[in-house]
This record gives sequence, structure tokens and C-alpha cells, in this order.
Amino acid sequence: MKLTSTAILLALATSAFAHDANVEMAKAANALLATLTPEQKAKATFPFESDAKGERVNWHFIPRERKGLPIKEMTEPQVALARALLKTGLSDDGYKKADVIQSLEAILREMEKDTTGKRDPLKYYVSIFGTPGAKVWAWRWEGHHQSFNYTSAGDAAPSMTPSFFGTNPGEVREGDRKGLRVLGLEEDLGRSLVKSLDDEQRKLAVMPGDAPKEIFNDPKRPNPTKPEGIPASKLNADQQAALVKIIKLYLFRCRTDVAAEEFAKIEKAGIGNVFFEWVGGFELGQPHYYRIQNTEFVLEYDNTQNNANHVHCIWRDFANDFGGDLLKRHASEAHGK
Repeated sequence: MKLTSTAILLALATSAFAHDANVEMAKAANALLATLTPEQKAKATFPFESDAKGERVNWHFIPRERKGLPIKEMTEPQVALARALLKTGLSDDGYKKADVIQSLEAILREMEKDTTGKRDPLKYYVSIFGTPGAKVWAWRWEGHHQSFNYTSAGDAAPSMTPSFFGTNPGEVREGDRKGLRVLGLEEDLGRSLVKSLDDEQRKLAVMPGDAPKEIFNDPKRPNPTKPEGIPASKLNADQQAALVKIIKLYLFRCRTDVAAEEFAKIEKAGIGNVFFEWVGGFELGQPHYYRIQNTEFVLEYDNTQNNANHVHCIWRDFANDFGGDLLKRHASEAHGK
């Protein structure tokens, strides 16, 4: 097909200025939308509310009925396209973890003798807000123990938070998959760091009392937590490196090019200004919780439910969840023009 001069210029402009992540996400979203029936499209698509209210921010990680198009109601080719969209938002490691987390629903169904359909590996939903490829649009992949939220505005990298991963069981303890720990590294690295602290450091880092039953920065919390525990400035070089390894583990579950940009922001703000807090037991199998944060972002890990065999962990950006800062900057630039 011969391109017009206008189309060529548009293509060059897109490749020159649009962030690769925006281009890839829009291409994958439009490929999926092109295959949907009118009934499917009505479920999958929503208007984009620029005031950040409504369905776009109606997120959660519990097993509930959701708005959006579930992969359960897609054809096999459509499921492949939906998963191709998911791959544009996650790294290879993140995608593998997400895939296994979905498969754990079948294990839960057996464990709980569920006949209600509550535990279903196909009850994961795609929701698209606005028009993919437009200056402002967003999409979400969500189901039990997963909530991945992406917002594009202008040519900057998309926002990728809130980003939630969870597992139940945290460790599969019987059957063919015995020993599987999808989020085991998130747990092991946190425990290794707290165990490396000396007595004086633990006085700052380890909080008294029992580990909380849930992460604090969940959808119901109106205001973010504040940095508590020990600042990285009071950690030695090896401990700081261990802290950075945990931070990268969480961020780089999302697509790597944008995650690298997000980590660069944390470095610029100063690793020494990042706090680490631990609550609960130090040994495997004991209920425990940790939080890593500065004034801009937070990572949380909680493993207390089901006899400390049920993991929740999250990355949130206080200013840029659902593209908050991104949308403000885009609006400001558009107004200036």
C-alpha cells in the first residue's frame, strides 16, 4: 500500500517523539479491539475521565465481579491478543509471574472445593479507557491478586501504578507443584536484609507488635503512608545494595524501559532518603511485613493470612498513580501551546 506524504510525516513524527511504550501498548490494544464484537467492545471500553474519577480508578485485587471484558468471554485468538497487550506492560519476569498467579486459581479451587466459580483462572479482565493511541488514554488488566494500571498522556513514558501482585498459596505445599513460590524472591530478599541489620539498626527498622493483616496502601486508604523505619543513609554499602535489589525487583516486574526511568527518579531523589521498615517474625513461616518508601513511592509486602502463606505486594507512586502527574503535565503543556 502506498503511503501519502501526510501519512509518512505522521509515522515519522510518531516514531521520533512518542515513547516506545505508548506506541506498543496502543498497537496491541487496537489489535485486540479490532477483533471484538459490538457486545464485547461495550464491555471492554470506557470513556477516559480526565478528573481521575470513576471506573478508571476503581481497582482492587480481591476475587470480585469486575467491569471489563474477561478473557473467559474471548475466543482463543482474542485471548492471545489480550495477553500480547499484557506483555507490553510487563517484563518477561513480570509476565511469567502473572501467568503463574492466574494458574493458582485452579489450585485454590481444589483446596477450597469451590463450586461457585469464584476461583477461575479465566476471570481476568481487560479494560480500555479512551482511544488507544490518543494523546490521553489508559488500560487495565485485573483479577484476583493482579491489578496492573497504565496511563498514557502525551509523549512521555506511561505511568504503571498501582501495580499489584499477590499469591495464595504463597507456597504450594502439596501436589505436583509442591514447593512453588511465585513471589518467593520478594520475601527472601526482604528477610535477608532485615537479618543483616545490627542491633542499633534494628531499633530503627523493626517495629513492635504483630504484622498487619493487610498492606496499608490498598484501594481503601485515602492518604499514603509516611516513611518509617531506618533510612538507607544508615545502612552500610552491602545493605544499601540489597535494598536497591528489592526496589528493582518490584519496579522491573513492569516493562523494563519505563521501569529504568522510574528507578532513575528514585536514584535522583537519593537512595539514602529511602526508608525500610519490618514488622513480625524473621523466620520462614512466621507472619511478617515490610515497607520500602520515600515521599514519592512505596513498596509493600505482607504475608500474614492463611498461616503466613498468602502474599500481597504492591508498588504505588503517590503523585503518579493512574497518571496523576503525567496528566497534569500534559494539560499544562497543551494549555501553553
